[in-house]
Amino acid sequence: MVYLVWGGAVVTLASVAMLGWCVVMAMRIRKGGLDDGAKRVRLQKVLIWNMAALALAAVGLMMVVVGVIID
Repeated sequence: MVYLVWGGAVVTLASVAMLGWCVVMAMRIRKGGLDDGAKRVRLQKVLIWNMAALALAAVGLMMVVVGVIID
């Protein structure tokens, strides 16, 4: 079950990188000088990616926990 633990760790790290990307994109949008409507539309797209990254992080952490329990 070592592969499950390491696979979960990789998935979790990838999702943390994705969360970092979401933060960078949101900061760029905020400082972009767009009107409120355009900012809202772009931030809603980033929000979808943010939620997906959080779900992926949860799956990765579940993989790690299951791998540790089984091993």
